Amino acid sequence: MNNKGQTLWILFFIVPGLSLVSIVIIYPLFASLLNSFYAWDGFTRMEFVGLQNFKTVFTQYPYNERFFNAIGNNLKWFISSMVIQNTFGLLFGYLLSRRIKGHEIYKRVFFMPVLLSIIAVGFLWKLYYNPQFGLFMKLFTALGWDFMNRAWLGDSSTATYAIILMNIWRWTGFPTLVFLAAMDNVPEECLESAHMDGTPEWTMFWKITFPLIIPAIMVITVLTLIGSINVFEQVYTMADLDGAPNYATDTLGTLFYRSAFGSQASTVPEISIGSSLSVIIYVLCLGLSVLNILGFQKKEVQL
Repeated sequence: MNNKGQTLWILFFIVPGLSLVSIVIIYPLFASLLNSFYAWDGFTRMEFVGLQNFKTVFTQYPYNERFFNAIGNNLKWFISSMVIQNTFGLLFGYLLSRRIKGHEIYKRVFFMPVLLSIIAVGFLWKLYYNPQFGLFMKLFTALGWDFMNRAWLGDSSTATYAIILMNIWRWTGFPTLVFLAAMDNVPEECLESAHMDGTPEWTMFWKITFPLIIPAIMVITVLTLIGSINVFEQVYTMADLDGAPNYATDTLGTLFYRSAFGSQASTVPEISIGSSLSVIIYVLCLGLSVLNILGFQKKEVQL
C-alpha cells in the first residue's frame, strides 16, 4: 500500500472520532468562552463586555456568595473522596492483592455499585434517608441509636456529607480495582527479596509497593479531582437544583445549570454568568489536574 493509501486509511479511522470530539467538546468549550465575554438579554447576545462577567461572579452579590459557597462544597467532595473513598480503595486493593479467601467474589461485589445508574442510586438513597420510613432510620432505631434519627438531607450541616456518603459507596470499587491492578504489576522479585530479608509487611508496602504504584495513585487523584469539580447528578437527584437546604449542597455544577438554564430558584437564564462558570470549571479541572500530574511525576519510581 502506497503512502496515499495509508493516509486515507488513517483519515478514515481518525475523522469520525475527531469530528465527534469537535462537536461535543471543542466547539462548546470555545462557544462558552466566547459567550462569557458578552452581555446577554435572555437568549440574545448583546454588547461585548470583556471580563465583566467573571468580575460579577467573583465580586458581585449574590453571585460571589453562591460561587464561593459552591467552591467550598466541591472542596468538601474532593477531600472526603480522597480521605475515605480512595483510602478504602487502597486498603481493599491491597487485601485483594494478597489473594485472601474469596477475593474473586469480593472484586465483583466491590465493583458492582459502579455499574449502577447514578440517578437510580441517588433516588434510592434519598428514600433510605427519609426520616419517617427510610431504611437507615429503621436500622438506627433497631440498634437503639435514636440520636442518629434525623433529617439528614434536610439539615444544612449534614446534607452535603449525606450525599457524599452515597457517592463514596458507589465509587469505592473503581479505585479498588485500579490499585489492585497496579499492585499486581509490582515485580514479584522485589517483594520476595524484601520478604527473605525479614522485612515487615507494613514496611514492604510503604517502602516498595507504594512508590511503585504512584502512577495509579496519580490517575485516581486526577479523576477524583475532576469528578469532585463536576458534581451534578448526585446533588440533582437527592437535593434538587437549588442546592437545598439553603444552598448547603450547591456545587459548581448545579450553580452553572441554574444560572445558564434557570430553575425553580432562578427562572431567568443568565447565559453570560453560566458561560463564565463553565469556563471557570474547565480552567479549574485543567489547571489542578496538570499540577497534580507534575507533582506526582516527580515522585514516580523507575525500576
